[in-house]
Amino acid sequence: MPRSTRGVRIEKAVVPGVFSLDGQDFDVDNDVWLEGDDEVLVVGAPHRVDPIVEAVGGRKVTAIVLTRGHNDHITAAVDLREATGAPIWFHPADTMLWDTVFGEAHPEARPDEVLGEGTRFRVAGTSLTALHTPGHSPGSTCLHAPDLAAVLTGDTLFHGGPAPPAARSATSRPS
Repeated sequence: MPRSTRGVRIEKAVVPGVFSLDGQDFDVDNDVWLEGDDEVLVVGAPHRVDPIVEAVGGRKVTAIVLTRGHNDHITAAVDLREATGAPIWFHPADTMLWDTVFGEAHPEARPDEVLGEGTRFRVAGTSLTALHTPGHSPGSTCLHAPDLAAVLTGDTLFHGGPAPPAARSATSRPS
């Protein structure tokens, strides 16, 4: 169910796929968050582009924000950019994860914009501010939307607390 304030909504779509870490594969369901109304900011681009484009439903995408670089959150980013024309925002501390995902399939592909502490997004009359929260990955980033009384935490928080150690890559550090 979408969360709404003054016509602005936060919607969730779920995209199933595979998370790969340290030579192991895990079947997972990943959330994609859409914040806006007639225009949306898309948070996350997991696995396949088609379910994300379907959730967008023809609305204008203002930005694709990747809150961390693990494969199960960015695999569809380049295809989503091609489908929508929206820029990809990504924290440079996760570049090594980006290169692991796109190195062979799209070696020329790069994020368009640097996502860093304090980066602000404005969509549908509300703002979101990036909060760099390293731990789950070096570039993990949350988005604070005070007008909606919401924080999109990516994988910084899981049900029951911070990201579990088993989900962390060897290059991340505790929050």
